[in-house]
Amino acid sequence: MMGQYPLRVPDYILEQARSAAEEEKVSVNQFLGTLIAEGLGHRRAVRTLMERVRRGDPDKALAIFENIQGDDPLPGDDMPEDVHRP
Repeated sequence: MMGQYPLRVPDYILEQARSAAEEEKVSVNQFLGTLIAEGLGHRRAVRTLMERVRRGDPDKALAIFENIQGDDPLPGDDMPEDVHRP
């Protein structure tokens, strides 16, 4: 099933969409549909990551990093002294 929605966009955006659709060898409708789908996917991914951040435990994450054995950080990659650690 395909829905319809009358979309109004400024002329300069429509011209860019036409040009990009021509480069991709697809219709403007298909091009805009793809952009919308990609944008919605990006939005969903950001919201999912933000939810995971809210559930995260910084103390546990820092404990994992502090127990990693390996080389010292490269110059400039070490934690600044003035950074507050929870």
